[in-house]
Amino acid sequence: MKVSLSGVLRAAAGGAEDIEIEATTIRDLMDRLLDRYPAMQEHVADGGIAVSIDGQIYRDTLSQPIPEGAEVFLLPRLAGG
Repeated sequence: MKVSLSGVLRAAAGGAEDIEIEATTIRDLMDRLLDRYPAMQEHVADGGIAVSIDGQIYRDTLSQPIPEGAEVFLLPRLAGG
């Protein structure tokens, strides 16, 4: 699947805007991302990544399946309130 990156996540992936990766759940996606891009660890470790699947944002649902052909974006979480 194609995964689009934004903000500091692009920098952690060597400047890549989009990457191709195979994953069936958000947990699987995060594990594979960290294997390929260890620099993302600091963002993942502090819960700093939200995942958008077909426009729906998931923050703490690691078991969420990723449907085949889904549009997936990784977004750095914004602090504040």
